[in-house]
Amino acid sequence: MPSQNGPARPLVPLVVRFGRLGDMVLQEPLLHLLHRRWGKPCIVLSRGGWSSELYRGHPDVAETWQLLARNRPLAFSPERWRMIAKLRAHDGPVYVAEDTRGSLKRIRWLLRFARVPRERCVFIRDMGLRTDEHWVDQALRFGRTTPAAYREADYPWRDEDMRTAPRLYLDADDRADADAWLRARGFAEAPLVLLQPGNWHVHRWWERRDSDPKFWPVENWAALLRAMHETLPAANLVLCGAPVESAVCEAIANAAGVAQVKIATRDLPVRRLLGVLERAHGMVSVDTGPAHLAAAMGCPLVVLYGGKYGPDKWGRRSPFGKPIVNLGAPPQPVSAIVPDQAIAAWRSLAV
Repeated sequence: MPSQNGPARPLVPLVVRFGRLGDMVLQEPLLHLLHRRWGKPCIVLSRGGWSSELYRGHPDVAETWQLLARNRPLAFSPERWRMIAKLRAHDGPVYVAEDTRGSLKRIRWLLRFARVPRERCVFIRDMGLRTDEHWVDQALRFGRTTPAAYREADYPWRDEDMRTAPRLYLDADDRADADAWLRARGFAEAPLVLLQPGNWHVHRWWERRDSDPKFWPVENWAALLRAMHETLPAANLVLCGAPVESAVCEAIANAAGVAQVKIATRDLPVRRLLGVLERAHGMVSVDTGPAHLAAAMGCPLVVLYGGKYGPDKWGRRSPFGKPIVNLGAPPQPVSAIVPDQAIAAWRSLAV
C-alpha cells in the first residue's frame, strides 16, 4: 500500500473515454476512486451528447466535456479547437480509459495538439489488459496507477475507496419527473416490468436477425411476455429502448397479443429511465446499455448474453445487492437461450 499521508495538493483528474452507454456506466467506480485519491471530483471527456445527463448530480463528477461531431477535420471543427483549449488549461492527471485503437488515436491527437505533457497521462492500454478480467476490476486497477509527474505516496489509494459496483444518483426533480411519467402513462398503480429487446444496431432488425449474436427472436420475447402476464396479471409490461428500436418493439408487442404490453421508446430519456428503473419490479434485457442502468439503480435483472463476451467481462453488478441472473454461453448467440430459461429466470425474481 502507498503511504496514507494524504494528497499534497488536491487536483482534478480528467478521465477520457469514448465509449457507449454501458461503458460509461462501468467506469463509475474508477471516477469514485480517482476522486478519493486526488481530492477533487473528476472531469469526464466523452463522445456523444448524453454523458452529461448520465452523470448529472454525481458527487464524483465535476464536469462533463462532450465531443458531439464525429470525424470532422480539425480545420472545420470549432468544437475540437475549443476542446483543445480546455485540455491545455487543465493541470491535473489525465486517465485515458479508452482501449479501442481508432478512438485512442483521436484522443492522443487531441492531447498532442493541446500540448498536455505525456508524464501527466496514463493509458489503460499500457497496463496489460486481460480478456478474463471484468471491466470494473480492470478500471480499478487502472485507477491505482499514477502518472510519472506525481508521487504515488502523495496521492494514495485505500481499500475503502474501491467499490466494485457502479452507482448512479437521482435528485428530487428526477424522481418527480419519473412519477409524473408513470401517472401519465397509467403505470403508477400496478407492478412495472421493463423489457429491453434491442441494442444499438437493431434498427433494421428484420435484416440482421440471423446475423446479430445479441438478437433474441421476436417469438421468444412474445412467449416471455405471455408468461409474465400469466404470473403477474395486473403488471404493466413495458418494451423500452431508443426511438430507432421502435419497430422491433412493435413487432414483439403484436406477436405477444397481450393488452398489458406497452411500448416506451420515445419518452424515456436517460434521467427519466433511471427514475423508472428505481421503481420497477424488474427488467429483462439483452446485453446492452440500459441493463447497466438497471443494475446501478438496484432493479432486479435478467440479462441475456450472446456474442463475443459474457458476464465475466461485462457482467452487471448491483450496488444494493439486488438479484441479477445471467443467461447465455458466449460465444454462442443469444438465440441459443430458449424461452423457458428466460421465463424461469424472471419468475425467480418475481416471487
